Amino acid sequence: MPLYRFAGRMPVVSERSYVSEAAVLIGDIRIGDDCYIGPGAILRGDHGTIEVGLGTAVEEGVIVHAFSGSVCRIGKSVTVGHGAVVHAENIEDYAVIGMGAILSLHVKIGFWTIVAEGCVVKNRQIVPGGVVVAGNPAKIVRDVEDKDRKFWLWGKQLYVDLAHQYLREGMELVEKDCGMPKS
Repeated sequence: MPLYRFAGRMPVVSERSYVSEAAVLIGDIRIGDDCYIGPGAILRGDHGTIEVGLGTAVEEGVIVHAFSGSVCRIGKSVTVGHGAVVHAENIEDYAVIGMGAILSLHVKIGFWTIVAEGCVVKNRQIVPGGVVVAGNPAKIVRDVEDKDRKFWLWGKQLYVDLAHQYLREGMELVEKDCGMPKS
């Protein structure tokens, strides 16, 4: 797992969490239990601190960077979708950050909030708990419903299970021809 010390700060990752060999963790980063950090994810705690709570998935291609001297807290059971950019100050428990969403500096995302795919949450914007936001800039479009919670609890468990499977089984590099017959 690629962990980099920077300015005397070093990532700390729970042994119960999976961090892809293709992810990059730099500086002051703390990853809790049962997390999944996917290939291509970059977490930069070079100027600030990044905390990732229990059971959180930081999917492929996500960039997380803590603002200078601050803490970027990502709560427990949060899903950060593929390709999202996170400069947020706080993402509360059970939030969902959609694929390609952008959370600017000092953003705060509430408990069980869903940020839609491609949404842009502006600098210092505070999004309350239990709502769905979409657009650029982010605007509340509706309340989170029971069906949303049910679906996302399933999805969150899927990534916890996937992290444990990767830890148990590992991955095997496949030769270039992938076993295909030669012509």
